[in-house]
Amino acid sequence: MNEIKTEAVNFIQKIIDKDNASGKWDNRVHTRFPPEPNGYLHIGHAKSICLNFGLAEKNNGKCNLRFDDTNPVKEEEEYIQSIIDDVKWLGFDWEDRLFYASDYFDQMHDFAVQLIQDGNAYVCDLTGDEIRETRGTLNEPGTESPFRNRSVDENLDFFNRMMKGEFGNGEKVLRAKIDMSNPNLNMRDPVLYRILHASHHRTGDKWCIYPMYDWAHGLEDSIEQITHSICTLEFEDHRPLYDWYLDQLGVYHPHQIEFARLNLNFTIMSKRKLKQLVDENHVEGWDDPRMPTISGLRRRGYTPESIRNFVEDVGVTKRDSIIDVIRLENALREDLNKRAPRVMGVLNPLKVVITNYPDGETEMLEAINNPEDPSAGKREIPFSREIFIEKSDFMEDPPRKFFRLGPGREVRLRYAYFITCHDLIKNGNGEIVELRCTYDPETKGGSAPDGRKVKGTLHWVSVPHAVNAEIRLYDRLFLNENPDKGGEFLQNLNSESCKTLSNSKLEPSLTDPENCTYQFERNGYFIKDEKDSNRGKLVFNRAVSLRDSWAKFLKQIGK
Repeated sequence: MNEIKTEAVNFIQKIIDKDNASGKWDNRVHTRFPPEPNGYLHIGHAKSICLNFGLAEKNNGKCNLRFDDTNPVKEEEEYIQSIIDDVKWLGFDWEDRLFYASDYFDQMHDFAVQLIQDGNAYVCDLTGDEIRETRGTLNEPGTESPFRNRSVDENLDFFNRMMKGEFGNGEKVLRAKIDMSNPNLNMRDPVLYRILHASHHRTGDKWCIYPMYDWAHGLEDSIEQITHSICTLEFEDHRPLYDWYLDQLGVYHPHQIEFARLNLNFTIMSKRKLKQLVDENHVEGWDDPRMPTISGLRRRGYTPESIRNFVEDVGVTKRDSIIDVIRLENALREDLNKRAPRVMGVLNPLKVVITNYPDGETEMLEAINNPEDPSAGKREIPFSREIFIEKSDFMEDPPRKFFRLGPGREVRLRYAYFITCHDLIKNGNGEIVELRCTYDPETKGGSAPDGRKVKGTLHWVSVPHAVNAEIRLYDRLFLNENPDKGGEFLQNLNSESCKTLSNSKLEPSLTDPENCTYQFERNGYFIKDEKDSNRGKLVFNRAVSLRDSWAKFLKQIGK
């Protein structure tokens, strides 16, 4: 497990160190990761996962996985399972501490009754729109509800009838009685419970009132004896409410700490908008490799180590900022460079016939699996009279600085021989469909005994041994650095975000079931798509190019 860098969590670790020095929590560190099961987790959640579990690990503490399942209308078992899978995949273990907000619904109800009995909560008949209208503004105080001064007995009776299902959705809510002139709008008599006649995935039809997040959040932390409740900055203004609830109830009181959430350019981080992309079929699903979801990144080819390293590199601060997505891509390149076997795959094949190579003969050539990892060893690849090269590696009339193949030019075939093109064949449309070349048998292994040099080295695949594959070349889903610019993020979708090549040719080693991720030499890092490769064909997704080519892409499309 990677350890979160001390400097990356400096201000939070300082708080923990200070607490430990004073004995505030009896030298305990107990955190939690509390996702709402209303969608798949994305890269921003990965930062929170690594932070909460990483701090617990660093300080010999514990971290709970807790689902804030307080809104049955938007929650699904599919989302719960995906979250469990994502946290496990990232390499974290909550042991026996898997909890749900619904585990505590009875206790939350009893705490609400306590607030009513203490005169700190009341049942309100205002509609949601009316509550918003009477809330006031940053410059104007709110207006007290006409139902604010109901008696304790009346409030208890109405709340009990709310729970029994006597009222329809929106007819009544339970509100805290705090201060309608408080400068913090969150403290202006917030809603604790709303009526929602909906079946819950765990409690069934037991409840028709459900707690609001702000009410549930602190109570869950309290019940679980959390020490440091780590939230993103948007909850900073909610902290006074978190504290007020716990103080009024006189229960165990964790310390809420806020940090800046992860924001990436060219990326949407709203679960609502990500769900819209899925529901409207702009992508193939939550795990579409173009999505910033953890499942999408996993299918794209990202490793747990690359994401954890990225999160460490970004660090944890109190100030919001936008991180360049190139840093995420570079984290993957650095990780895969160390671990991914090198292979040869021709994405857009052009056939080459080596006319002076013996017909029907095959020889096995030795290739290095990974120059960054000597322990990865070597492999043998077949070479024959007919091979495939990339179409882009040949030009009929090449410019001076084109160092690949052309008429009369000599190049090196990776791990094989020098070849020279002497003829080409075109179809009826004038397209080049085949090259005729000769090889120098004295250059086996890629060097000439007479010392002559060539500037171009091409990857290739033997025609009779080639494995057919579908290759998907993914790029960023959005063209604009700020996809929400103008308020219409769908207008910034990149129509070229996925290009499918159906006739690619791979060396035979790629049928190895023991490995899924490779570096296709000169083409990038690719992962076998296990989801679609099970349909009788081999499908590979490009995880990332060998170097950042986005600037070049934007130039090509005139951006």
